[in-house]
Amino acid sequence: MVISALNPDLDSVTTSDVIVISYIILPANDNGDSEIIFNAHPALVKKIEKLFAIELRDELTFFTPTGKAGELNEIPVSAADSPVEKIILLGLGDQSLASFRTAGAVLGRKVRGAEKNFATIAPTKRDEIIAFATSAVLGEYTWNQKSTAKPSSSEIEIVTADAEPVSYASVISGAVCRARDLIHTPSNIKTPLWMANQARAIASEYGLEINVISGTALKEFGGLRAVGNSSPNPGPRFIHLTYTPKSGKKSARMPHVVLVGKGITFDTGGISLKRPYDTMMAMKSDMAGAAAALATISALPQLGAQVKVSVLMMCAENALSGTSQRPSDVIKHYGGKTVEVINTDAEGRLVLADGLAYADINLDPDYVVDIATLTGAATLGLGRQYAAMYTRNSHLARTISEIGERTGDRVWHMPLIDDYTDGLESDIADLNHTADKGHYGAGSVTAALFLEQFVGDRQWVHLDIAGTARSESDSGENPKGGTGFGVRLLVEWLTSLS
Repeated sequence: MVISALNPDLDSVTTSDVIVISYIILPANDNGDSEIIFNAHPALVKKIEKLFAIELRDELTFFTPTGKAGELNEIPVSAADSPVEKIILLGLGDQSLASFRTAGAVLGRKVRGAEKNFATIAPTKRDEIIAFATSAVLGEYTWNQKSTAKPSSSEIEIVTADAEPVSYASVISGAVCRARDLIHTPSNIKTPLWMANQARAIASEYGLEINVISGTALKEFGGLRAVGNSSPNPGPRFIHLTYTPKSGKKSARMPHVVLVGKGITFDTGGISLKRPYDTMMAMKSDMAGAAAALATISALPQLGAQVKVSVLMMCAENALSGTSQRPSDVIKHYGGKTVEVINTDAEGRLVLADGLAYADINLDPDYVVDIATLTGAATLGLGRQYAAMYTRNSHLARTISEIGERTGDRVWHMPLIDDYTDGLESDIADLNHTADKGHYGAGSVTAALFLEQFVGDRQWVHLDIAGTARSESDSGENPKGGTGFGVRLLVEWLTSLS
C-alpha cells in the first residue's frame, strides 16, 4: 500500500474515491449532552458538507457512535463533479498515540483489496500522523505465495500541510513490512545463503558496507558453526553490514551502535527435538531478530540518521542430521570462552554469543543491542504485548521503554538477577548455556545472564522478542505470523542519538 501527503483543500480531497474524516466525542456535560468534534478544519468540513448536501453530525448520530478508537461508519455520497463514492467517519478514542494506531490499523484493514484512494483527514500533530499512517500500512499488510493475481495497491492520502511525518511513516512502515516479508518467507527458500543475498541487495540499494563470512572462515565462530553445521548445505552465514552517515559534524565522534540479530532460519530443536512437533510450524519466524536488524539498517540512510550502525546477522538452520551438535558437547565461542551444551534447542544464545563477542572485541561500540526470539519463558511472563528488555543501564532502559510506548513496540525492563548466575557454572567448561545447574527457572533471565558473559564492559541491551515477534491471529495492525517487532523501536532510538 502507498501512503502519501495530500494538500488540505477541497479540490485535492474530493479527487479521491473515499474521504475519511476522524472524530472524537467529548464526555457528557452537566446537562448530559456529549459533543462530536471532527478532527478537521471546520471550513473544510463545511465545504465537504455543502458539496454532498449532508450534515455530518446528523449522519454520525444516526449510528449512535461511542467514539472509541477505530469505530468506523460509512456514508454513501455522490456529486456530479467528484469521484467520491462515500465518506468514512472514523473514531479516534481518547486521541492517545495508541488510539491513533488502533484507528490507523482499522482503516488499513478496510483498505485491503479495495484498489481505491482514501483521502484521510485524521491526525494533525507529527507523532499522531506517524502513528496513524504507519499502523494503516501495517493493518493493510498481507503476505502469501498464492498463484492468483494480487489486487492493485490502494493508497491512503494523509491530508496535511506538512509532508515530512508522512514521509517518515512511509520509511518506517516500509521497513517493518520488509522485516515481515523476510519472516513470512518459507524456510525451504529462506536459507542462511538466501538471507545473505537479501542483505547484499539491501546493501547495494542503500550504499551499505557488507561482509559475509561462511565455510572455513567461520572457524572462530564456535557457536554459529555448532548450530549451523547441522545443515551443511548451504551452512551458516555471519553477515556484517555497516551504515556510516555521509554527512555530519566532523569535529564530534558520532555514536556507534551494534545490532546483533538471531537469524535461525528454521529451528527443529536439533537432537533435542521440539515437542510437541506442531510447535515447529512457526519456526520459520525464528530469524525475526535478524530480520528486524536488517530492516532497521535499511531505514537509516533514507532518514539521514547521524549515527554509525553495524548489524551482525547470525544466520543458521538448527536441523536434525548426522552433523548436528549433541547435548554434552563443548564448544569454543568467538573470543575463547568454552560452553557446555545442555539442550540443542537453546541454540539462539549460542549464535548470539559469537556475535556479541565479535562486537566487543573488534568493533569498539558505544552500545550493543541484541534482538532475538530467544525464550518461551519471555512469552509466559509477558504475553505477546511486551518484549522482555534486559540492561544494567537504568537510564537507557527508561529511554527505550518510553520510545516503545510511543511507537507501539513496547518493552518491559526485566531484572538481571545476579543470584542466578551460578546456574551457568559447568564442571567441564567455562559455562553451561542453559543455567540448568541452579534449577532457578526464570529462563528468560538466565538466558540474558548467559549472553551478558560475552559483552565485556559495553553498554548492552538484550531484547527477547519471542512473544511479540509473531502474532497468532490476523487482527489489529498485525497479520497472523511475523509482526516486524523491533523495527519502529530501534529506528526511533537510533535516530534520537543523532
